[in-house]
Amino acid sequence: MQYEKDMASPYKELFLSARKVILSFKEIEETRKERITTFGIPEGGICHMRTTSEGVDVGLLKGSILEDKYGLLHVRGSSKKIRVFSFDKLDSSKLKYYISQSIKIVRGE
Repeated sequence: MQYEKDMASPYKELFLSARKVILSFKEIEETRKERITTFGIPEGGICHMRTTSEGVDVGLLKGSILEDKYGLLHVRGSSKKIRVFSFDKLDSSKLKYYISQSIKIVRGE
């Protein structure tokens, strides 16, 4: 499973720190899947996360419609909706900013 790979990664502590920030939103639940760890609320998915060779990627499922005031979201692959927030040092305020927006969008607020 990907979670075990993340725990064996040199970026394990970064992954766990970002995971803690995401799970600090009370309504978010984690699901560990074969290829990715996902996070969602009862109304729908918020993001997925995994370690990479350069750090951690958080894929925001509604990323294409998020306000990106920090200019940190990028497209990876052919997805039209997902935007990825990649980092090798965690700025928890920026991660919270993107997660908060994502929750509002999924809720239809």
